[in-house]
Amino acid sequence: MPKPSRIPDRDPSPESERRQAGPSGATLETVPKKTRRVFSAADKLRIVKEADVCLTSGKRGDLEALLRREGIYSSLLSSWRSQLGAHGTAGLATKKPGRKPRLTEAERLNTELLKRNAVLENKLRIANALIALQKKAHEVLGIALPESDGDS
Repeated sequence: MPKPSRIPDRDPSPESERRQAGPSGATLETVPKKTRRVFSAADKLRIVKEADVCLTSGKRGDLEALLRREGIYSSLLSSWRSQLGAHGTAGLATKKPGRKPRLTEAERLNTELLKRNAVLENKLRIANALIALQKKAHEVLGIALPESDGDS
C-alpha cells in the first residue's frame, strides 16, 4: 500500500495569503494579547462572601453560576479562602510580583548612610594628617603659623 503524500500546512485561500504576507505590502491580522485579570482585596472578599452565602443556601448551582459570572475557577476561590483564613483581609491584598527585596527601605537607607559616613571619616582622617604635617613643616622651617580663631 503506498504511503499517503504529506499535505502542506499552507492554506491556498486568499485570506490566508493576506494573513501570511509580510511587510511587503499586505497587512497582518493579529489577535490582541489577553491581559491578566487582577482582583482587588475588596473584590476577593466580596466573592468569597458570596460563595459562602451560596454554600449555606445549599444550592450548588448558585456557586457554579457565581464562578462562571466572575470568570474564576474553584481552585482560585479556595486559595482566596485559605489566604483569608490565615492572614485575614490583609492576606487578600495583591502582592508585588517578583523577588522580594533583600533589604527593607529603612535598612537600605541605613547601609547607604553608613557607607557615606565611612567615606567622610576617611576624608577627615586624611585632612587631619595633612594639617599635622603642615604644622610639623612650619616647625622645621621655623615659620610662624598664622593664628586662627577656631584652632584648638
